[in-house]
Amino acid sequence: MNDAGMSNQALSNSANTPADPSSAGQQPRAPRLTLLIRAAKIVTSDGEFVCVIRDVSESGVKVRFFHEVPVDDLIELHMVSGAQCQIREVRRSGREVAYTFVGAVDVEQFANTNLPFPKRGLRIALSFPARVSARDQTYDATVYDFSQQGARVCCDGRFAIDQTLSLRSDWPGISFGPTYANVRWRRDASYGLLFEETMELAEFARLAALLQCPALLGLTDSTGWG
Repeated sequence: MNDAGMSNQALSNSANTPADPSSAGQQPRAPRLTLLIRAAKIVTSDGEFVCVIRDVSESGVKVRFFHEVPVDDLIELHMVSGAQCQIREVRRSGREVAYTFVGAVDVEQFANTNLPFPKRGLRIALSFPARVSARDQTYDATVYDFSQQGARVCCDGRFAIDQTLSLRSDWPGISFGPTYANVRWRRDASYGLLFEETMELAEFARLAALLQCPALLGLTDSTGWG
Protein backbone atom coordinates (compact mmCIF):
# COMPACT_ATOMS: atom_id res chain seq x y z
CA MET A 1 0.00 0.00 0.00
CA ASN A 2 1.42 3.42 -0.85
CA ASP A 3 1.09 6.45 1.35
CA ALA A 4 -1.48 8.08 -0.95
CA GLY A 5 -3.88 5.21 -0.45
CA MET A 6 -3.75 5.42 3.34
CA SER A 7 -6.22 8.27 3.51
CA ASN A 8 -9.02 6.24 1.94
CA GLN A 9 -8.60 2.88 3.69
CA ALA A 10 -10.04 1.87 7.05
CA LEU A 11 -9.89 -1.60 8.53
CA SER A 12 -12.38 -2.40 11.29
CA ASN A 13 -11.64 -4.76 14.16
CA SER A 14 -14.36 -4.94 16.80
CA ALA A 15 -12.85 -7.72 18.91
CA ASN A 16 -11.77 -6.70 22.38
CA THR A 17 -8.11 -7.16 23.16
CA PRO A 18 -7.64 -9.97 25.71
CA ALA A 19 -5.89 -9.21 28.95
CA ASP A 20 -2.13 -9.73 28.96
CA PRO A 21 -1.22 -12.20 31.74
CA SER A 22 2.22 -10.58 32.03
CA SER A 23 0.63 -7.29 33.05
CA ALA A 24 -0.72 -8.60 36.37
CA GLY A 25 -0.82 -5.88 38.96
CA GLN A 26 -0.88 -3.12 36.34
CA GLN A 27 -3.90 -1.00 35.45
CA PRO A 28 -5.60 -2.67 32.46
CA ARG A 29 -5.59 -0.80 29.19
CA ALA A 30 -8.84 0.27 27.55
CA PRO A 31 -9.94 -2.24 24.93
CA ARG A 32 -9.04 -1.30 21.39
CA LEU A 33 -12.29 -0.73 19.54
CA THR A 34 -11.15 0.08 16.03
CA LEU A 35 -7.99 -0.43 14.00
CA LEU A 36 -7.58 2.41 11.53
CA ILE A 37 -5.19 3.36 8.80
CA ARG A 38 -6.48 6.81 7.96
CA ALA A 39 -5.06 10.27 7.41
CA ALA A 40 -5.86 13.00 9.92
CA LYS A 41 -4.26 16.19 11.13
CA ILE A 42 -2.87 17.42 14.42
CA VAL A 43 -3.46 21.10 15.12
CA THR A 44 -1.06 23.02 17.39
CA SER A 45 -0.06 26.66 17.81
CA ASP A 46 2.58 26.07 15.10
CA GLY A 47 0.09 24.92 12.47
CA GLU A 48 -1.65 21.83 11.09
CA PHE A 49 0.33 18.62 10.57
CA VAL A 50 -0.57 15.45 8.72
CA CYS A 51 -0.53 12.12 10.53
CA VAL A 52 -1.90 8.60 10.14
CA ILE A 53 -4.17 7.17 12.83
CA ARG A 54 -3.14 3.62 13.63
CA ASP A 55 -5.86 2.67 16.10
CA VAL A 56 -8.51 4.10 18.41
CA SER A 57 -9.59 2.95 21.87
CA GLU A 58 -12.00 4.29 24.46
CA SER A 59 -9.15 6.20 26.09
CA GLY A 60 -7.26 7.60 23.11
CA VAL A 61 -5.53 7.14 19.76
CA LYS A 62 -2.19 6.08 18.38
CA VAL A 63 -0.82 8.07 15.43
CA ARG A 64 2.29 8.12 13.27
CA PHE A 65 3.94 11.19 11.74
CA PHE A 66 6.09 11.59 8.63
CA HIS A 67 8.46 13.95 10.45
CA GLU A 68 9.39 14.81 14.03
CA VAL A 69 6.48 15.00 16.45
CA PRO A 70 4.85 18.44 16.92
CA VAL A 71 4.33 19.32 20.58
CA ASP A 72 2.14 21.84 22.36
CA ASP A 73 0.21 22.28 25.60
CA LEU A 74 -3.06 22.21 23.66
CA ILE A 75 -3.37 19.73 20.78
CA GLU A 76 -6.40 18.99 18.63
CA LEU A 77 -6.99 15.98 16.40
CA HIS A 78 -9.08 16.62 13.27
CA MET A 79 -10.52 13.85 11.11
CA VAL A 80 -11.43 14.12 7.41
CA SER A 81 -15.09 13.66 8.45
CA GLY A 82 -14.95 16.90 10.43
CA ALA A 83 -14.85 15.19 13.84
CA GLN A 84 -12.34 16.75 16.22
CA CYS A 85 -11.24 16.46 19.82
CA GLN A 86 -8.55 17.60 22.22
CA ILE A 87 -5.79 15.12 23.04
CA ARG A 88 -2.73 14.89 25.29
CA GLU A 89 0.47 12.92 24.67
CA VAL A 90 1.08 10.00 27.03
CA ARG A 91 3.97 8.13 25.42
CA ARG A 92 6.14 8.20 22.32
CA SER A 93 8.33 5.82 20.34
CA GLY A 94 10.14 7.57 17.51
CA ARG A 95 7.50 9.12 15.27
CA GLU A 96 4.66 7.04 16.71
CA VAL A 97 2.74 8.67 19.55
CA ALA A 98 -0.05 7.56 21.87
CA TYR A 99 -2.48 10.27 22.92
CA THR A 100 -5.28 10.22 25.46
CA PHE A 101 -8.58 12.00 24.88
CA VAL A 102 -9.19 15.14 26.94
CA GLY A 103 -12.86 14.94 27.83
CA ALA A 104 -15.56 12.54 26.70
CA VAL A 105 -15.45 11.25 23.10
CA ASP A 106 -17.98 9.10 21.27
CA VAL A 107 -15.41 6.68 19.88
CA GLU A 108 -17.80 4.86 17.54
CA GLN A 109 -18.85 8.13 15.94
CA PHE A 110 -15.30 9.47 15.94
CA ALA A 111 -14.01 6.38 14.08
CA ASN A 112 -17.00 6.22 11.73
CA THR A 113 -15.84 5.29 8.22
CA ASN A 114 -19.10 6.36 6.50
CA LEU A 115 -18.12 9.88 5.53
CA PRO A 116 -20.78 12.34 4.29
CA PHE A 117 -18.36 13.43 1.55
CA PRO A 118 -16.27 10.31 0.81
CA LYS A 119 -14.23 11.98 -1.96
CA ARG A 120 -13.20 14.95 0.18
CA GLY A 121 -9.56 14.75 1.18
CA LEU A 122 -7.67 16.07 4.17
CA ARG A 123 -7.17 19.83 3.90
CA ILE A 124 -4.48 21.94 5.52
CA ALA A 125 -5.17 25.62 6.21
CA LEU A 126 -1.92 27.10 4.96
CA SER A 127 -0.81 29.45 2.21
CA PHE A 128 2.31 29.89 0.13
CA PRO A 129 3.41 31.85 -2.95
CA ALA A 130 3.33 30.09 -6.30
CA ARG A 131 3.19 30.65 -10.04
CA VAL A 132 0.39 29.58 -12.35
CA SER A 133 1.08 29.07 -16.05
CA ALA A 134 -1.43 28.82 -18.89
CA ARG A 135 -1.24 29.57 -22.62
CA ASP A 136 2.41 30.62 -22.42
CA GLN A 137 1.64 33.16 -19.71
CA THR A 138 2.70 32.96 -16.07
CA TYR A 139 1.05 34.70 -13.12
CA ASP A 140 2.07 35.21 -9.51
CA ALA A 141 -0.38 33.45 -7.22
CA THR A 142 -1.06 32.42 -3.64
CA VAL A 143 -2.12 28.88 -2.78
CA TYR A 144 -4.66 28.31 0.00
CA ASP A 145 -6.53 25.36 1.55
CA PHE A 146 -4.08 22.78 0.29
CA SER A 147 -4.86 19.06 0.00
CA GLN A 148 -3.50 15.96 -1.72
CA GLN A 149 -6.09 16.38 -4.46
CA GLY A 150 -6.10 20.12 -5.06
CA ALA A 151 -6.02 23.66 -3.72
CA ARG A 152 -7.60 27.07 -3.85
CA VAL A 153 -5.50 29.59 -5.78
CA CYS A 154 -5.78 33.36 -5.95
CA CYS A 155 -4.22 35.25 -8.87
CA ASP A 156 -4.90 37.93 -11.48
CA GLY A 157 -5.11 35.49 -14.39
CA ARG A 158 -8.42 34.74 -16.10
CA PHE A 159 -9.06 31.02 -16.51
CA ALA A 160 -11.98 28.97 -17.82
CA ILE A 161 -13.70 26.08 -16.07
CA ASP A 162 -11.91 22.78 -16.91
CA GLN A 163 -8.87 24.67 -18.21
CA THR A 164 -5.57 22.93 -17.47
CA LEU A 165 -2.97 24.94 -15.56
CA SER A 166 0.59 24.34 -14.43
CA LEU A 167 1.22 25.13 -10.76
CA ARG A 168 4.64 25.42 -9.18
CA SER A 169 6.47 27.18 -6.36
CA ASP A 170 10.17 27.91 -6.58
CA TRP A 171 10.24 30.40 -3.72
CA PRO A 172 13.40 30.06 -1.57
CA GLY A 173 12.97 27.10 0.74
CA ILE A 174 9.92 25.70 -1.09
CA SER A 175 10.04 22.91 -3.63
CA PHE A 176 6.66 22.16 -5.16
CA GLY A 177 5.69 21.25 -8.70
CA PRO A 178 5.33 21.79 -11.44
CA THR A 179 2.06 19.89 -11.24
CA TYR A 180 -0.91 20.05 -13.58
CA ALA A 181 -4.41 20.87 -12.37
CA ASN A 182 -7.84 21.55 -13.82
CA VAL A 183 -10.04 24.49 -12.87
CA ARG A 184 -13.18 23.17 -11.14
CA TRP A 185 -14.70 26.46 -9.98
CA ARG A 186 -13.96 30.18 -9.97
CA ARG A 187 -15.08 33.12 -7.85
CA ASP A 188 -13.62 36.55 -8.61
CA ALA A 189 -9.82 36.05 -8.39
CA SER A 190 -10.11 32.67 -6.62
CA TYR A 191 -9.96 29.32 -8.42
CA GLY A 192 -10.54 25.79 -7.18
CA LEU A 193 -7.99 23.44 -8.72
CA LEU A 194 -8.08 19.64 -8.95
CA PHE A 195 -4.68 18.04 -9.43
CA GLU A 196 -4.36 15.57 -12.29
CA GLU A 197 -2.24 13.34 -10.02
CA THR A 198 -2.93 12.91 -6.32
CA MET A 199 0.02 13.88 -4.14
CA GLU A 200 1.42 11.06 -2.01
CA LEU A 201 0.52 11.42 1.65
CA ALA A 202 4.16 11.48 2.81
CA GLU A 203 5.01 14.27 0.35
CA PHE A 204 1.91 16.20 1.43
CA ALA A 205 2.85 15.82 5.10
CA ARG A 206 6.44 16.97 4.60
CA LEU A 207 5.37 19.98 2.54
CA ALA A 208 2.91 21.02 5.26
CA ALA A 209 5.68 20.75 7.87
CA LEU A 210 8.15 22.66 5.68
CA LEU A 211 5.74 25.56 5.22
CA GLN A 212 4.73 25.83 8.87
CA CYS A 213 7.48 24.44 11.10
CA PRO A 214 10.67 23.49 9.20
CA ALA A 215 12.28 22.42 12.48
CA LEU A 216 10.16 19.25 12.35
CA LEU A 217 12.21 18.30 9.28
CA GLY A 218 15.48 19.30 10.92
CA LEU A 219 15.60 22.57 8.95
CA THR A 220 15.83 26.21 9.87
CA ASP A 221 13.20 28.64 8.59
CA SER A 222 14.64 29.61 5.22
CA THR A 223 11.46 30.37 3.30
CA GLY A 224 11.79 34.12 3.79
CA TRP A 225 8.10 34.84 3.29
CA GLY A 226 4.82 34.93 5.18
